[in-house]
Amino acid sequence: MAVLGVAAALLMTGCGRDSGAPAGANAPAAAPISSGPATGTINVWAQADEGAALPTLAKDFEAANPGVKVNVTAVPWDAAHNKYQTAIAGGTTPDVAQMGTTWMSDFSDAFETVPAQVDTSGIFPGALKATEVSGTNVGVPWYVDTRVVYYRSDLAAQAGYDSFPTTWDGFKSLAKDLQTKAGAKYGVALPTGVADDFQSMLPFPWSNGAQLVNADSTKWTLDTPEMVGALKYFNSFFEDGIANKTPATGAGAAEAAFVNGSVPMLIAGPSEIGQLDKAGGPGFADKYKVGMIPKEKSSTSFVGGSDLVVFKKTQNRDTAWKFIQYLSQPEVQLKFHKLTGDLPAKQAAWTDSSLSGDAKLTVFGNQLKDTNSPPAVTTWTQVSAAADKQLEQIVKAGKDPAAALKELQATADSAGTGH
Repeated sequence: MAVLGVAAALLMTGCGRDSGAPAGANAPAAAPISSGPATGTINVWAQADEGAALPTLAKDFEAANPGVKVNVTAVPWDAAHNKYQTAIAGGTTPDVAQMGTTWMSDFSDAFETVPAQVDTSGIFPGALKATEVSGTNVGVPWYVDTRVVYYRSDLAAQAGYDSFPTTWDGFKSLAKDLQTKAGAKYGVALPTGVADDFQSMLPFPWSNGAQLVNADSTKWTLDTPEMVGALKYFNSFFEDGIANKTPATGAGAAEAAFVNGSVPMLIAGPSEIGQLDKAGGPGFADKYKVGMIPKEKSSTSFVGGSDLVVFKKTQNRDTAWKFIQYLSQPEVQLKFHKLTGDLPAKQAAWTDSSLSGDAKLTVFGNQLKDTNSPPAVTTWTQVSAAADKQLEQIVKAGKDPAAALKELQATADSAGTGH
C-alpha cells in the first residue's frame, strides 16, 4: 500500500507511542505463571490475515501440549475495535487477542500486566515501547511494521544516482531530479491531509528531533521549532511542484503511478512489495529498491504492527501467557512470516536467510532499529484528527506551518493528554 493508503494501514496495523512519554506510576508486578505444561482451553481473537494464519500455529502449540485446545476467532479489522469495546463492557472478552498498537491505551485497563517469565528481550525497542502504557508493559509485540522509501532505482540511475540519499537535502534533490532528468511528473507521493495523514508524515518531524509530548506525557509539544521546521521542509515539496497536492486516491492508483514512472517514489510498509510486484509484473522487482527514512537529525520512522494481550477476565491465564510465549519464539515468528509476510518482532529471527538474504527486507530490519510512534494517550485520536485538518490547509491552501501548528497546539492543550 502506498503512502496515500498508509492512513488505512496504520489504522489496521496500529502504531504505538511517542518515545517522549514513558511516565506514569507502574502497576503492581504481574503474578507469576506456572512452570508446568499448558492445559485446558483458551479462546483467541485475531484480525484479517493473522486470524486466518493463526490456526496453523495453534495446531503446533496443541501438538506440543497434549490436551490443550486453542479456539481462534478471525475478526475483520474494520469491526475489531467495536467488538473489543463491546466484549470488555459485557465481560465477554477472549483469553488472548491481537491488538493494534494505537488501541493499547484505549483498552489497557482490561489487559493483564506482562509477567516476568514472558521473555521480551531481543524485541525491537520501538515495538516494545509501544506496548507500554503509563510505564507498564501490557502486551507483547507479535509482529512489527515500519515505513521506508520505495524508489525506482532504474529511473534514479538515469538521474545520476547509484544509491539512495541519506539526508533531507539529498532526498529532495533526488525527487527533483527524477522530474527534470528522468521524466517523472512528480518526484514523490506524500500525504496531503486526508484522514490520518498527519500520522503518516510523522517520520519527518521525528527525524528533525521533534516529539509530540513532553517527557512525562502531560503536555503536547506540537509547535516547537523542530516541528515547524519539519512541516516547512515537508510542505516545500508541494510548494516546489515536486509532490502533487491532489493525487488520485483510488485503489491501486499510487502503485500504477509508481510502475509507469509518473510518481517514482513513495513511503510505505512491507506489504507494498507484493502490491508493486503484482502491479509491475514479471521483472519489475528489479526496477525498484527501498531506502531508510532520510536523515536530518536522525532517520526515524514509524513503528507499527500488532501486540498480543491477555485480558484480566481470562479463564485460563497460565495457558494464555504460555501461548504468547510460544508465539514469541524466533522460529515460530519465522514460520508466521512465511505464512503472512508479517515481519518478526524478535530480532533473532532476522538472521534467517529469508530475511537477511533479501535486500529490501534488510532495509526494513535496519529501519526498525530507529523508530517512534504516537503517544499512548486517550486524546491522540482527537488531536490527530485536528492535525489532519491543519495539514490539509498547509498543503492545499498555503497556510503558514507555524500558524497552523500554533492553532493545533491550542486545540491539543484544550484536549489535554488524559494525565
